Amino acid sequence: MGVTEYVKFVDVTKCDGCRACMVACKNWNDLPAENEGFHGSYQSHEKLTANTWNVITFMEQESKDGGFEWLFRHMSCLHCGQAACEKACPESAISHTEFGSVVIDADKCVGCGYCVQNCTFDVVKLATYKDKNGKEYRKAQKCTLCTDRLEEGLQPACVTSCHTDCLVFGDREKILKEAEARLAKVKDRFPNANIYNPEGIGGTTTVYLLADKPSVYGLPENPKIPLSQIVWKDYAQPIGKAMLGVTTMAVVGAFVSNSLFNNKDSDKGGHDHEQK
Repeated sequence: MGVTEYVKFVDVTKCDGCRACMVACKNWNDLPAENEGFHGSYQSHEKLTANTWNVITFMEQESKDGGFEWLFRHMSCLHCGQAACEKACPESAISHTEFGSVVIDADKCVGCGYCVQNCTFDVVKLATYKDKNGKEYRKAQKCTLCTDRLEEGLQPACVTSCHTDCLVFGDREKILKEAEARLAKVKDRFPNANIYNPEGIGGTTTVYLLADKPSVYGLPENPKIPLSQIVWKDYAQPIGKAMLGVTTMAVVGAFVSNSLFNNKDSDKGGHDHEQK
């Protein structure tokens, strides 16, 4: 998937931690509430789950005057240009849309969990359901960038709820140009500020202006797609399907995916997981 003409830009230096984006995401996607106990922070949820696709992280940092200031981050799917979850899926249930969003087809998803194991940013999660006979089954879930809203000419729900303009969605070239100008303005206050749009994964549709190094926010500094995933998804799988047929290849695909991707730490280059 190449770079699209759209981008969701997140300027964390404008975020005040109000969590309106979390509420809007829950409301639009009809996601159930999840109660979490106190875990040593003002942060309401410790991490993303199958039913919480957007979390505001809270971190404290010492300021120049000896005090402290909050570092907030709108944590959700980054919608990678080269998505590890899409590469790992043996059923072709994950794909890119014209908006650059990475979406999961629930009808194709078999709940194998390889996307969960290989997600670069620990975003994809499995939800458990029961059929009419009471038998449990699983489906992968995550932020969709509100693709259903984008198709109707609307903005993502989180963007429309943001009262500080921390979240902006629109023309990629225009917004990224404005992002560079914004970066220059905040450098005095945040010397380590940077634009986070990793080239090693083909860029992202969700692009950040971070106030400090990516690792401070629990993000990998320079994530890359493992060569094994590229070879498997882009070459071995299409050739195999042509030779063996789709049904047979689905069985083979599940086995090979498990063999290649089951050890998620070995191929990711030792990246850090999301901030706990």
